[in-house]
Amino acid sequence: MTSEIKRLEEIREKVENNVRLSAEEGIFLDNKADLFTLGELANIVRERKNGNVTYYNVNEHLNPTNVCVYRCNFCAFRADLKSASGYVMSDEQILHRAEEANQKGCTELHIVGGLHHQLGYEWYLNIIKIIHQAYPNLHLKAWTAVEWDWFARVSGRSTKELIAEMKEMGLGSLPGGGAEIFHPEIRQQICGYKADANDWLRIHREAHELGLRSNATMLYGHIEKAEHRVDHMIRLRELQDETGGFQTFIPLAFHPENTRLDHLPKPGGVMDLRVMALSRLMLDNFPHIKAYWIMLGLQTAQIALSYGADDLDGTVVHEKIYHAAGSDSPQELTSDEIRRIIEEAGRNPVERDTLYHEVVRTQPKTWRQGKPILTMV
Repeated sequence: MTSEIKRLEEIREKVENNVRLSAEEGIFLDNKADLFTLGELANIVRERKNGNVTYYNVNEHLNPTNVCVYRCNFCAFRADLKSASGYVMSDEQILHRAEEANQKGCTELHIVGGLHHQLGYEWYLNIIKIIHQAYPNLHLKAWTAVEWDWFARVSGRSTKELIAEMKEMGLGSLPGGGAEIFHPEIRQQICGYKADANDWLRIHREAHELGLRSNATMLYGHIEKAEHRVDHMIRLRELQDETGGFQTFIPLAFHPENTRLDHLPKPGGVMDLRVMALSRLMLDNFPHIKAYWIMLGLQTAQIALSYGADDLDGTVVHEKIYHAAGSDSPQELTSDEIRRIIEEAGRNPVERDTLYHEVVRTQPKTWRQGKPILTMV
């Protein structure tokens, strides 16, 4: 038996006995393990945590502006203030989007956007305020840690104070964006000006301390290597040990089109599945791993349900950020389409809300006061 085979067998024994893997073992798996072994091991963890269930939600996206002070090399979404492609949504447009989500029976509105240097923190606060006042049943998952860091810079207030204020106005949770890659060697090259890893982790710690849940992401398939990916996961795992506030980890495949890194190839399906499986194996304290179909494409996302993922995200609608970078996935899926994709993969579809309560639509075609009748279990 070669040393690599022996080491892999030792890792298999640890996975089967629910023993945490080390950073060194994660790097070994990333570099040496074959795809099918990674998938097999990840599926052990996936089914131990979530059985045969795959979650999805009914949601929409809202990107209130794409004007951004930062010029991250990997971003195709941002625009300059005077660019023809730049936009800022009015209150009326924002409320129209929220009304659309409400009428479609969404349980969540996912809100992120650019850092507009001529719009103060109050403009962003007002978005949460007016939507929550008009549609209090919509869960508002809003603003990445990079946005919170920017709000603190322009307002002169602490991020924890700002998060608490928005929570009072109706903020429900934080998305996981802006994490990119934590390792400074890589982060400096792709987004050196914005909030660093310590700031990102601190802001999520503060949100957890205030009783809010959040997600976490990692952008992979650009200039990073195995050690950078594993370092990223270990930092997240350590914070989760401390707070228990993370719900879901979402590996995000880099899309190079229309970015400053467009000379790099897009990661292929094999890498997508390897990173998904490794995420499930290393993040043993994360309840859920998401195969974000917008980024992966429907077929790879479907296969990922056997490589560690137990969540497909949702109906989405109006996604701009990754489509600007070349994603050719649909803009929207219906609940029926999502359920079919999950069932084809041999999994049991379960609709959830943002906080992973099961949603039971007892009368899906009946409406009362503009809202579908549903029950959170």
